[in-house]
Amino acid sequence: MLRIHFTSDDLATVRIARSPDPLWEIVCSLFRLQAREGALAFDPWRRTVGELVRRSATARGAASALHSLVPRAAYFPDFLTPPVEGGPTDLQTGIDRVLATPRRRLRQELALLSEGGGQPWAGAELARGDVPTLTALGTNLRTYYAEFIAPLWGRISAATAADLALRTRAVVDGGTQALLNSLRPTMTWESPVLTADYPVERDLHLQGRGLLLVPSYFCWRRPITLADDDLQPVLIYPVDRTRASDASLPSLPRLLGSTRAALLHEAASLACATTSELADATGVSLPSVSQQLAVLRESGLVTSRRDGKRVIHATTPLGCRLLGRP
Repeated sequence: MLRIHFTSDDLATVRIARSPDPLWEIVCSLFRLQAREGALAFDPWRRTVGELVRRSATARGAASALHSLVPRAAYFPDFLTPPVEGGPTDLQTGIDRVLATPRRRLRQELALLSEGGGQPWAGAELARGDVPTLTALGTNLRTYYAEFIAPLWGRISAATAADLALRTRAVVDGGTQALLNSLRPTMTWESPVLTADYPVERDLHLQGRGLLLVPSYFCWRRPITLADDDLQPVLIYPVDRTRASDASLPSLPRLLGSTRAALLHEAASLACATTSELADATGVSLPSVSQQLAVLRESGLVTSRRDGKRVIHATTPLGCRLLGRP
């Protein structure tokens, strides 16, 4: 469990990044490659990555090197994600900051990674700040981004823009506390503590430093923060996919409600989907999905049939017409 403790000064200095951060998207996407979570949301991308890795030795080398630095574990080095500013983030600027990490910090963080069982790429050379090795790390970051992230950047930007609009409305309507409340169900705000599921027990005391919220396309289900409490606090959180999936249909959420609109959209995209698959695709809980599907079914927009132990849902012709699909 992660508990973030706010003071009154912290509440006055909560900020939201205006755009996704390329380095955090790289890190979060590496987690997605190592797990099967979010199958409907990420499996098409995973298949594309798999094809690129099989076809290109350069792409395979970059993915392998970065995978060793960001294993599926509770810890990965903070130096891979240098401080995020509130404005638009440039990949090369971020990489330059990574490569400028003080040698002492490189040694400390890579030692922590090794102590946790990790086998970091070029471990000894990277830890002592070997210039050719740092240059190769920068090349691997650029290659990974160009091959696996850049083709999706339009979708990533659209999803984060939709999420940012949601958070901005919350601030306008109710201030910072409404913003923190809008992060449900991923996180729970009970003043003065923001709580979230986390792989370890952790208390982060902001102590007047404020908090930067960064929406992420590849972050899934639970947020991520830096391991070192002494660094400027940042919280990477998953974008609200119930809004993002219908960004191209701005009137539909107003007509049906955002969750039902997202479910209708995903049911049409997948042709046939189980309740669990729709919950996975939209990030909505199973009980809520079942309840909202019942409303869509009663309205003649989806059909449901039992297939063994599963229930399969599909969009009706009326639902497809409402979505503007043939």
